[in-house]
Amino acid sequence: MITKTLIVLSVLVLTLAAFFYVSPYPGVWVIRYSFNKMAVETNEKLEAFVPAHINSKLDISYDDNDSDALLDVYYPADVSNDQLPVIVWTHGGGLISGKKSDLANYCKILASKGYTVVSIDYTIAPEAKYPTPIRQLNKALKFISANPGKFKADVSKIILAGDSGGSMIAASAAAVITNKRYSEATKVKPGIHARQLKGLLLYCGIYDVNDLNMEGDFGKFLRTVMWAYFGEKDITNDAYAKTAAVIDYVDSNFPPVFISAGNKDPLLEQSLQFSNALKSNNVRVDTLFFTDEQLNLGHEYQFTMDAYGELALEKSLLFLESITK
Repeated sequence: MITKTLIVLSVLVLTLAAFFYVSPYPGVWVIRYSFNKMAVETNEKLEAFVPAHINSKLDISYDDNDSDALLDVYYPADVSNDQLPVIVWTHGGGLISGKKSDLANYCKILASKGYTVVSIDYTIAPEAKYPTPIRQLNKALKFISANPGKFKADVSKIILAGDSGGSMIAASAAAVITNKRYSEATKVKPGIHARQLKGLLLYCGIYDVNDLNMEGDFGKFLRTVMWAYFGEKDITNDAYAKTAAVIDYVDSNFPPVFISAGNKDPLLEQSLQFSNALKSNNVRVDTLFFTDEQLNLGHEYQFTMDAYGELALEKSLLFLESITK
């Protein structure tokens, strides 16, 4: 009986191991559970910083043919101006987790500063592959641009924002909108005209999929994410997948950028390289990086309303004010 039980357990272990080898789903499920839990906790902690008098419109469809294509809108209730600059935020979650409501309280904080803030949902991987989220973001932008009255929006002043995987999507969408060569390479149509896009807020994203550090535990996480997002373990010889490296398509038409990452963020080098690429193309770049090695600012540090999270918000708001005058 013991021998039979051991055989059954061995078969189960081998089957599970094989499943991890042939599909990204087991790894995704583990990561998704952890990330979703952390996102809920982060949003709950931010509730203490949310001011009163913020109006919300939730679960608005931006594409009737796509059940994932929903957005939430936040704007100050006590502002007489019916045309506020629009921040469109794409949530993080490593491209494989997360939802728009994870950012509800942070969006309300931003909205209280005099903005309409739109948080969008998109189809996460591996349920959808690259470049589906970029396409969905552009459809959301087209919908917002066509319906300014629904959002108290000045659609001549649109800012794209994102964190982590959402930052990657936002940067790619900006390149689609401002660079015809990138739109053609990715086969994604711009959702708005380049003149409407005033700038970007980018936090702790990936901008060069061809230069990721795959060492250690974080490297294992990245391999799962890349496999889920592109549908293959190795994109070295996949020319289309490699167009996800938006850093290769930056030109002088790219809009102004505020970019930041924590000093202990394993993706810090991606932000540093992207900011350098933007500067080399004469794009305005405002940065917030930290040189003090005694700090321990990790991935998504900006959502913690300590002194450094508040500094990130302050710098973001100064940037937003300068590009929306």
